[in-house]
Amino acid sequence: MTKPNSPMEPIKQPIKRVISHPWFERLARLGYAAKGLVYFVVGLLAMQAAIGSGGRTTDTSGALQAIVTQPFGKFLLSIVTLGIIGYVLWRLVQAFFDPENHQQSINAKRITRRIGYACSAIGYIGLALTAVKLIMGSGGGDSETIEDWTIYFLAQPFGRWLVALGGVVVIGVGISFLFQAYKAKFRRELKLHEMTHNERTWALRLGRFGIAARGFVFGIIGIFLILAAIQIDGSEARGLGGALTVLAQQPFGSWILGTVALGLIAYGIYSVIQARYRRIANL
Repeated sequence: MTKPNSPMEPIKQPIKRVISHPWFERLARLGYAAKGLVYFVVGLLAMQAAIGSGGRTTDTSGALQAIVTQPFGKFLLSIVTLGIIGYVLWRLVQAFFDPENHQQSINAKRITRRIGYACSAIGYIGLALTAVKLIMGSGGGDSETIEDWTIYFLAQPFGRWLVALGGVVVIGVGISFLFQAYKAKFRRELKLHEMTHNERTWALRLGRFGIAARGFVFGIIGIFLILAAIQIDGSEARGLGGALTVLAQQPFGSWILGTVALGLIAYGIYSVIQARYRRIANL
């Protein structure tokens, strides 16, 4: 925690006043709902592809493109974009001020978690920019893919090692998601006392299934980043959509893709549950 005479206090105090306002909490909750809708669409499209009913494997940018093509799509996407911006702001607050942890000690686990929040914020900033481009009618859904970034980093000094390290980190994140799903530690983030017994039961089931599916996909993305580093070929990298496509191409691919798609749908629904019951701590 920051001491009263800390040089950070003049900066922290105005931010405390802003994020303690009820609108900030509403914006953060809208962010979880928007994130849930995006993952629900990704999972739904993948499920349609798995059962052969016209869907496709895509990533979060592709989900935004699917949303904007619906009736009143630009209006709906505008609300989603506002939510994504709210989610970015909440992630930045978590990264820089760690409002959910009131301990004074700084340890490696807390630092790693805060770095993860910052990386999440950066990723969703890119998604928000994609959404704005789609609303303005300028496309942009296929820009700045993971393949593009991998190719860029491979061309830099020590780029091969950086990409490999990135792959290891992504696999580590995936394993942490699987562990989180197994232990169900995400329950600590929810206002369980405000939920009925059935709501708690389904929040636990959906959270476990959804987070596990997301961890599984992260593991695949990390493996392909390592392969790209080994082969010095950025085109080997795969994002979310590419990972789902790879699953569909395996033996029993429809079943595997369908299971993961259900998991992503579950994660989307769980994110909406977070929008209602997530603890949004203030500084």
